[in-house]
Amino acid sequence: MNVLVVDIGGTHVKLLATGQDPHRQFDSGPALTPEMMVAQARKLSSDWTYDVISIGYPGPVLHGRIVSEPHNLGTGWVGFDFEAAFKRPVKVVNDAAMQALGSYQGSGKMLFLGLGTGLGSTMIVDGIVEPMELGHLPYKRATFEDYVGLRGLEEHGKKKWQGYVADVVKRLVAALEPDEVILGGGNVKKLDALPTGSHAGDNDNAFRGGFRLWEKPGSRKSSRLATGSPNRQKKGKRLT
Repeated sequence: MNVLVVDIGGTHVKLLATGQDPHRQFDSGPALTPEMMVAQARKLSSDWTYDVISIGYPGPVLHGRIVSEPHNLGTGWVGFDFEAAFKRPVKVVNDAAMQALGSYQGSGKMLFLGLGTGLGSTMIVDGIVEPMELGHLPYKRATFEDYVGLRGLEEHGKKKWQGYVADVVKRLVAALEPDEVILGGGNVKKLDALPTGSHAGDNDNAFRGGFRLWEKPGSRKSSRLATGSPNRQKKGKRLT
């Protein structure tokens, strides 16, 4: 089965299909609607063969459904029928959860933080994937995302931004006590030094996570995507 992975970010939408290399991308931004995204994704992947689709969405996803509009894109995402638009089976997950799934080594407690247009966040505990919205928690005079996302980098400059990243990572590690911290997202490369105890993740892990969503049960260590409310999930749902 061939999978098309669509990784939606606030700056770019990246695409990769099974057996293809390298990935392709197009610009996103605050005017991008789901209709526009689908049209451009279908056009850019028209010469690729795929049977199913994985979509990483920059916001809360509950039971495979988008539950709130994105902060850095256009409107119309809640309730949009991706399967009808793509004419293929589709699985939608939070974008940070998709990259975290691709980064996870199979055991322990991992915190993933995506430094991009905003701040993506996911915990994986013994194979249970917990999408989180830590970026919108209060921090200083605004939120974590306002200081360590792209707005913070542009407003405060690289030196102060790096200090905020180190402080935010330190606070979240103290609160969540992970065994491992992985930093992903396009702005990781702008850090002169990684925060203590953290490791840089490969952004291509988002594609690996998208492929894993369609793996058959038993083909690897079972992982489950937590479901429940967008901000506090309790029960688990098998990814495959």
